[in-house]
Amino acid sequence: MSSRVSRRKWISLLASSTALYTVGAVWAQEPRDQLKEPVFRVTKRIEPQPGQMIHPLDPAIKIAEEGLHRIKTTVVDYTCTIVKQERINGELTPAEHMRAEIRNRKNGETHPAQPLSVYLNFLKPDEIQGREVMYVEGINDGKMVAHEAKGVKKIFGNVWLNPDGIIAMQGQRYPITEIGIENLVDKLIERATRDRKADPEGLTTQVRFIEGAKINGRSCMVIEVTHPVQLPHYDFHVARVFIDDQLQVPVRYAAYTWPKTPGGQPELDEAYTYLDLKLNVGLSENDFDYTKKFKN
Repeated sequence: MSSRVSRRKWISLLASSTALYTVGAVWAQEPRDQLKEPVFRVTKRIEPQPGQMIHPLDPAIKIAEEGLHRIKTTVVDYTCTIVKQERINGELTPAEHMRAEIRNRKNGETHPAQPLSVYLNFLKPDEIQGREVMYVEGINDGKMVAHEAKGVKKIFGNVWLNPDGIIAMQGQRYPITEIGIENLVDKLIERATRDRKADPEGLTTQVRFIEGAKINGRSCMVIEVTHPVQLPHYDFHVARVFIDDQLQVPVRYAAYTWPKTPGGQPELDEAYTYLDLKLNVGLSENDFDYTKKFKN
């Protein structure tokens, strides 16, 4: 399988759905802490081929499954800056910026076996600047180690925490065990498959593909899924996945809730952006040894 999906294949996938549009998008390059939404403009509607009646989500699921296979077989590790923003207890938190080094889990089939390994160094906001967190799957009794660089918490030094425990999950939607692009794609497939099952005829699901969007100056294809009707089994009103044209991996996921009032604007519910993503950089065991890595 080619590591990149050809343009002809994209068009074939688009043409096979009853509810897909190809659109153009404008995304002005913004500073990293001022990411803005693109302005969409529909340029052409692609009609399905005669006799083709498939679910709107099918092409998106196929692309995600191919992407997950590509990540599992070709991406060993990577570095990036993650920008995360989540709505916690109804309140949208300030965007957190963290420098990340991640090794993907490998079972020894296509690459030497290695556990999921994560190192995070927090850059923003100021109150958490300098915080460091490390997690390596299968060691240290499954715990992550963290320490603060500022404030009263700094005096406690290194603290060992259960990744899904109350303290580690404070102000977080997901544990560190679910971080990274591989976990993101896996979760997207899970959600899309569940939504397809809940809406087998595609009556409350709209999907469109958007070409030419940009994240930090890099060209991306966007898969946008919309649920116009708010139903209990849907997690979001609108969700957008940005796939880097060159790297062919997702570099942003953003989901929005339904407007609070008719005709209102959707509100951001969660967003994760991977900036300056570099794949297969050759991270070593030393990069995930907190005694050598932690700076403070």
